[in-house]
Amino acid sequence: MTKILITGAGGQLGSELTHALASFFGKESIVATDINENAGSLFPEIPFEKLDVTDRSQLLAITKKHTITQIYHLAAILSATGEKNPALAWKVNMDSLLSVLELAKEKQLDKIYWPSSIAVFGPSSPKQHTPQRTIQEPQTVYGISKQAGEQWCNYYFQKHGVDVRSLRYPGLIGYKSLPGGGTTDYAVDIYHHAVTEKPYTCFLKKDTTLPMMYMPDAIRATIEIMNAPKDRISIRSSYNISALSFAPEEIFNSILVHCPTFSIDYQPDFRQEIAEGWPQSIDDTQAALDWGWKAEFNLDKMTQDMLRNLQNHLHG
Repeated sequence: MTKILITGAGGQLGSELTHALASFFGKESIVATDINENAGSLFPEIPFEKLDVTDRSQLLAITKKHTITQIYHLAAILSATGEKNPALAWKVNMDSLLSVLELAKEKQLDKIYWPSSIAVFGPSSPKQHTPQRTIQEPQTVYGISKQAGEQWCNYYFQKHGVDVRSLRYPGLIGYKSLPGGGTTDYAVDIYHHAVTEKPYTCFLKKDTTLPMMYMPDAIRATIEIMNAPKDRISIRSSYNISALSFAPEEIFNSILVHCPTFSIDYQPDFRQEIAEGWPQSIDDTQAALDWGWKAEFNLDKMTQDMLRNLQNHLHG
């Protein structure tokens, strides 16, 4: 029987993926964990454990207690937050991954999911249609940890046969939770300001184009890669996946169609430099070939869905 443990379940991705996996496998097959014990309130019908992912013995104990067969290891310190505390970001992002990989090596897990990011790329990477395999010279501790993590995942597959699967997420946009300290957070914040009729101050320049993805596409991609036959997974570092690419000015204009009095100004901060080191668009041909990946949401479709759901929540 499949029994899934999710780390970082209280985060932007984790909070939505946990519910999606519970719907797919059944609530009794999921154990949600987070360092914040209040995160358990997000999942009243799903077993929850408080977990510090840097505590290997605690991770092992919870894995054994619940007879876990798969781990979705989402706990991490993201790009902007990581720059403020690089040593902690490295410890959380790296030590915890190695603990999970070691568990799998010891044959206590059947499968691992670990997310990577477009942050593995840097200023020397091609900006347009960034290939699956290309120069990677990340400029943030988050990107460095993700680049190293990809190599560890590939190493544990090659040396120990660990079935680990990964996606390089672009910026993720969703309405169910607030963003958690990433460089693409503006693309979530801007919708919250629009529905509450507050002007928005953007921390990136208006023409800073970045790859993005709407959360329903990200959730579907994650479930699809994990359910793909093992022999269809040709990349054991991490797959490029793509959906949208836009700049703050474009998302503002998309919102303006529905909220004509909305206003924005631009005050770039330290995140602008991070963004300028990242790709503008991603080539995800390999994911399409290997396991049939195809995004569904474009910018206008996402904007309509985001605004509708946030307004329902606001007035509901």
